[in-house]
Amino acid sequence: HSIGNPQTIEKLKLKLSVWQGNMYSKAGFVLIFVLGLVSSSWGFLEHDSWITVELQHSLAANSESFSFRGNVTIPSLNSGLANVEQPDLSTADLDLLKKLALGNEFYRLKATVVYSNGAKAQFITSNKACRLLQAQLNDVLWVSLEPSGYVTGITVSQDTAPATIECTQEDVNKLLETQFSTDVLIRHAELAPVPDTAGFIQKVEREREARERGEVRDNRGFFAKYWMYIVPVVLLVFISGATNQDGAK
Repeated sequence: HSIGNPQTIEKLKLKLSVWQGNMYSKAGFVLIFVLGLVSSSWGFLEHDSWITVELQHSLAANSESFSFRGNVTIPSLNSGLANVEQPDLSTADLDLLKKLALGNEFYRLKATVVYSNGAKAQFITSNKACRLLQAQLNDVLWVSLEPSGYVTGITVSQDTAPATIECTQEDVNKLLETQFSTDVLIRHAELAPVPDTAGFIQKVEREREARERGEVRDNRGFFAKYWMYIVPVVLLVFISGATNQDGAK
């Protein structure tokens, strides 16, 4: 058919549009694949896992007795999302907590971590009971992880700054909550830069071999080459000249 035929031109346009559509779909597939690889490389842990944390607290000063506070479940350490279950405090527990705050004592929290393989680790953290009451039982649980996914530390803190250093009876009476409200934050360890020792050794070996073959030329200036010989001579001349002047006087 002739190129100038309108039907031929329409057929060519149709084929061109189909070819462009196939190219766009392939390019889209490649882009999605590459983004998938990049997003997977952005994960903090190479092998994601889950942990559970049992929380126990001590509501008596100078006591090793801990009672159940609640459970924290983290289904994915990479996502950092956590499910927190904490029952209401009893009237007796609230009275003990208020007593700790009035005595300016520490509130201690014991966290028992259970990994997916059944291994366990225990951590103890503490904070002023007065701060906990001033924050209306709102606290933040920081879970620190190493790159392999194991917990290296658990600490508890409050976001709000304390209004006073010590609690008074008026501060204690302002407590309205009977249940802890806890935010769980995952803190991933950052890997320090590792020196390229092997590359440095190879570079030194190449330079040494080049010097032995005479391929490396020293293009430095006269003073840069022999400064270690010139400087001592100048210092000796300067010192001897000063000595001679003192002797003449």
